[in-house]
Amino acid sequence: MGLFDKAKKFATDPDNIEKAKEQLNDGNVDAATDKLKEVTPDQADGLIDQLGDKAKDYGQS
Repeated sequence: MGLFDKAKKFATDPDNIEKAKEQLNDGNVDAATDKLKEVTPDQADGLIDQLGDKAKDYGQS
């Protein structure tokens, strides 16, 4: 089994998906988007905010 196959198995494991969703609370997502905005050009802020909103929606589903 190659590295790609191992990564795919890890990323699609239902237990891992559930653990990831537990971490997608608003506070963690906001902290991550704020950190991303610190290290990227200002032009990316809108897209980063959209990504954060999608992550919050995914965490609540």
